[in-house]
Amino acid sequence: MEVYFQSDIGKRRKSNQDYTATFTNQKNQLLALLADGMGGHQAGDIASRQAVEEIGIAWEATTIDDSEKAVQWFLQHIQQTNQRIFEKGQSQPTLSGMGTTLEVVTLLDNHLALAHVGDSRIYLFREQRLIALTEDHSLVNALLKSGEITQEMAENHPRKNIITRSLGMPGSLEVDVAIHRIEDHDQLLLCSDGLTNMVSEPKITQILLEAASLQDASQRLIDEANAKGGLDNITVLLIDVGGESQ
Repeated sequence: MEVYFQSDIGKRRKSNQDYTATFTNQKNQLLALLADGMGGHQAGDIASRQAVEEIGIAWEATTIDDSEKAVQWFLQHIQQTNQRIFEKGQSQPTLSGMGTTLEVVTLLDNHLALAHVGDSRIYLFREQRLIALTEDHSLVNALLKSGEITQEMAENHPRKNIITRSLGMPGSLEVDVAIHRIEDHDQLLLCSDGLTNMVSEPKITQILLEAASLQDASQRLIDEANAKGGLDNITVLLIDVGGESQ
């Protein structure tokens, strides 16, 4: 298995509030996380880093090597981290309202276990097809699903940045979890909306098909998002199931 990740500030932002990292537990099982923070000043930076590092460090102490146990662990620890981010946001005026999206994946027993909150995304790239494994928790997606707006309207909607779920919310947080079968030569893409708001899924597919390596694919995706305007931070994490470890 090969993993590569990269983050870019983009063309318009003054700071990068995305954060991504990987961790390995006591059974040598990889956990990959990606978060896109929100909030004034540096609050978004703090929320995204806290979510990734808190959950990642907790994973390092586990012996989990089963996908069913992994998703239950995700639900428990994401709830705990959500509460701590909320409490921190209440503790200082400069951190008020801070929050973050979160994508979490681990590959165990030929299965992918994932958790998802917000409008960052997880994709499966299999046999030249890009398959979305998550559904955006956003106002625009809710309007789209209800039939109130069209796909074309959604792409340029003025409230496109409003998300309906994030870590840092009060009370119990609804977290999407899933388990999917993984096949040889599958690739996984975790990304913030700084990529998907700028680059279409057909173009992402083309880049993944043509790239010589995960590093090449990552750089091309970020370059394409910046070429289209780079309106937000852009973060990409790629996993090649069939590659060699590095």
